[in-house]
Amino acid sequence: MKEWPTLLSCFAAAFTTPSFAIFLRVSAAWVLCPGGRRITRLVPLAEPLGEKAHDAYHRFFRDGAWWMSDLWRLIARIMVAQFQPSGRIPLQIDDTLFHKTGRKVEGAGWWRDAVRSSATKVVHGFGLNIVLMTLAVNPPWGGEPLALPVNARLHRKNDRSLLDLAHDMLRELAAWFPDRQFDVCADGFYAPMASSLPAGMYLTSRIRRDAAVYELPPPRRHTAGRPRKKGKRLPTPEDMARSKKGWQRLTVNLRGKLKHRLVLCRPVLWYAVCSEQPVLLVISRDPDGVEQDDFLFTTDLRAQPAQVISRYAARWAIEDTFKNVKQSLGGQDPQSWKRAGPERTAAFSFWLYALVWIAYLKAHPATPAFRALPWYTKKKRPSFVDALSEVRSLLWRKRLFMKSEKKPLQSKIIRHLIMVLAFAA
Repeated sequence: MKEWPTLLSCFAAAFTTPSFAIFLRVSAAWVLCPGGRRITRLVPLAEPLGEKAHDAYHRFFRDGAWWMSDLWRLIARIMVAQFQPSGRIPLQIDDTLFHKTGRKVEGAGWWRDAVRSSATKVVHGFGLNIVLMTLAVNPPWGGEPLALPVNARLHRKNDRSLLDLAHDMLRELAAWFPDRQFDVCADGFYAPMASSLPAGMYLTSRIRRDAAVYELPPPRRHTAGRPRKKGKRLPTPEDMARSKKGWQRLTVNLRGKLKHRLVLCRPVLWYAVCSEQPVLLVISRDPDGVEQDDFLFTTDLRAQPAQVISRYAARWAIEDTFKNVKQSLGGQDPQSWKRAGPERTAAFSFWLYALVWIAYLKAHPATPAFRALPWYTKKKRPSFVDALSEVRSLLWRKRLFMKSEKKPLQSKIIRHLIMVLAFAA
């Protein structure tokens, strides 16, 4: 995989010459590190000869003269050029909790833990609340889309809200791609963004089952008085779903699988959220009655119902991103407590996740490559662990052969050694 060093060189403009050297080493060490990605565990891999003091790596994240916004801008342009060179850019937004320990972690607080909470029980955890924006990418091998991070923000107590931070990221992305349009997808918490999206952006999200929806306002007549802002009150989406008329049967792509759905849709005015702009209400039903009805809406009135359902179903990929970054890249592990350290290390782990997938997809634009295991014979698609192991293989091979003696090592020994190191966790 020759793409890894080439990709890293694309980010030299975001750093000074000394900090870029640390950036190259810490990126490789983060990928290679087995176990927890604490900075003190990264240093031996980044500095095997001890040329720099370990505090240089703490300062790199805590006080380094570089900005994550530059890294996000550069990687976003790489991803859009590679995966979405034309048409609307599909985005997803959600937030997650990075668990931390310590009395004085900058930006940390007590937040609702969505993973451990349920409809009847709310569980709180201490850590960093990260708002993430991802680009939805359909891999060449099909199946569930990938959600590759393109921007992130830290949500602090008594500061800008999650919605404000999401708006900031959308405006920033719109500035990076001024001539493009965007399809934004988020869960129901972010539905209020529908009323204040930047120009050229369309939101797909959930609508409340008991939402007060109305017909579109009638055309204005040449009479005295203020024109009507909303039409006749309609039944709630849940009441509409009880109707036996108006349903159509469609084949929908749900996370890479074609499934049948009964769909009811109509344009409505959700006045409490989007008082001046009509939205398209889409109710999706499992014909077999196994799954619950989905109540969705989009600000794109020209969208087909199947598109809306597929777009929202693809949002689940961002949950896989959260899981992979926490479990396979150790995004929660770095013990950085002061100033910009906690926020930078968290954002850097998401940035690195996107970079690993970009390198893997560049190396395998059509046919994926992964090691078939005898106890997993039905595996047809690579996972993030496969992509990560391939980058590790490249880095270990480079290190082992660079440090080896003039006498060549046996290829069989090296091959098995690299395989073990590549899958070390």
